[in-house]
Amino acid sequence: MNDAVLSTSTALAEHIKIALEDGKAVDITVVKVDELTSITDYMIIASGRSTRQLKALTSRVREAAKNADAPLLGVEGELSAEWILADLGDVVVHLMLPVTRDFYQLEKLWEERPQAQLEIV
Repeated sequence: MNDAVLSTSTALAEHIKIALEDGKAVDITVVKVDELTSITDYMIIASGRSTRQLKALTSRVREAAKNADAPLLGVEGELSAEWILADLGDVVVHLMLPVTRDFYQLEKLWEERPQAQLEIV
């Protein structure tokens, strides 16, 4: 895929997911959020067994983005490596230790909820 530009956010999300699978990430979840926010199209949430593995997974995300000719806009959290966020624009990747992931429960934050009906009196 080195010479091919991934033209859609869906293809980029799949490419990143495969890179994480190859790095033995745990419990990879891909959440389509384009109808819920204008921030990004996909959030990928994955766990690693140690801070060392999270750093290695971040390297895999960097390499996958480079191979896909996708811009890596930023990476946050590498120093502590309990929660690393990689921003690829249309895809945002959250790499977390299991205890951190259990605490923040990002998947629940992005569940689609019906809009509240307001009654104006």
